[in-house]
Amino acid sequence: MKTKSKKICGFILVAAALLAAPSVKAQSKLDDYIREGLSSSQSIRQQNFVLEKNMYALKEAKSMFGPNVTFSTTYTKADGGRTIDFPTGDLFNGVYSTLNKLTGSNAFPQLENQHILLNPDNFYDAKFRTTLPILNAELIYNKRIKVQQVDMQKTEVLLYKRELVKEIKTAYYNYSKAVYATEIYESSLRLVEEGQRINTKLFDNSKVNRTVVLRSQNEVSRINASLTGAKKTAESAHYYFNFLINRPLTDSILLDDITTLPVSEQSLGNSINGREELTKLKIAKDINGNLTGMAKSYLIPKLGTFIDLGSQAFDWKFNSQSRYYLFGISLEWNLFSSGKNNYRVKQTIADREALASQTDYVQQQLLTELKVRQAAMQSAIAQYEAAQSQLKTSQTYYNDMVKLYKQGMAIYIELLDAQNQWIDAQLNANIALYDTWIAYTAIERANASFTIQ
Repeated sequence: MKTKSKKICGFILVAAALLAAPSVKAQSKLDDYIREGLSSSQSIRQQNFVLEKNMYALKEAKSMFGPNVTFSTTYTKADGGRTIDFPTGDLFNGVYSTLNKLTGSNAFPQLENQHILLNPDNFYDAKFRTTLPILNAELIYNKRIKVQQVDMQKTEVLLYKRELVKEIKTAYYNYSKAVYATEIYESSLRLVEEGQRINTKLFDNSKVNRTVVLRSQNEVSRINASLTGAKKTAESAHYYFNFLINRPLTDSILLDDITTLPVSEQSLGNSINGREELTKLKIAKDINGNLTGMAKSYLIPKLGTFIDLGSQAFDWKFNSQSRYYLFGISLEWNLFSSGKNNYRVKQTIADREALASQTDYVQQQLLTELKVRQAAMQSAIAQYEAAQSQLKTSQTYYNDMVKLYKQGMAIYIELLDAQNQWIDAQLNANIALYDTWIAYTAIERANASFTIQ
């Protein structure tokens, strides 16, 4: 019995050392992964393209205040249509005949009555027109709206980044949790396989009954199945994390050595003022104000100026007589439009009321989310503390059971039960630790406390 106890005790102590030995971890890499994800995310790139488009729209709105130069030309060829009859012959032929008699010459020819075509025939008009707005309220409000739309899209990009940071951190912690669970199962598998080997030898030497061997085999099968499941979970988490940071799915991931709880005043903060959702609603309210101003801009007359530099003549002539310039000032004032403008103003006012109601709802929704996340954080911390207490208790229980088994005062089933409790306690402590970090990440997202570069 003493020989048997020494062998079992030796195997248990070796296995316990395998389970308790810490593994070597990589240096902190999460911040690097977050920067990599933010710089390579396809979703953020798409939003940046939209931002670039809005920037060009703003430049277009600014350019509307500058001069606009256009070139235009027309050419007409006409025949028929209305004419003006001018009695040239009737007016001058009598006088010309008298002059010819007096001078004894034919210096004054006989003229025919003229039929002048009203439509210009073989006539061209080519000009450069330069226009410049002097006063146009619609252009002013349009520029303001474009500026605010750029700010809106910048906020949208920041919102995508913040959500991506949350997803990256959560996926990272889930992968770490699965990896360490796999390590625990691997160590446990080595322990139960060693137990099966020793129990088989003891059974061959008639030191234990067959039940001990069967129980050892069942433990090996159970831990094997759990190990396979943990590996598959880690593999899936591995793929998803690499997908989030836009890397090949099979690239290796370096893990931080996380052994403590997150400690920060951020988890206690109740402010949601930093949420991009509220910023977007505020910008939308400002845009609505400018839309209202644009709808009311019909009350302000539009004033502009123009100058034409061109040439017009018949038969494509171009000379000092054909060249011309034309300068003018235009004034447009909408005095009556059958209530169309008033209806536009009322539409923007209705939108303003809808935005105010939506803002109140979103504020309550975000504040509720923060409270729920904080409650989840407190629950996760309580679970972690309980798991740590259970881990210490199960380890003490397991050590005591090893001593009792060594002294022949406990059976193998009791030792196995203590061993399983210890393994489960390690798994629960691992889960509780990373669930706490995941809950903390959710709070960072809820109160927008994570600083995005």
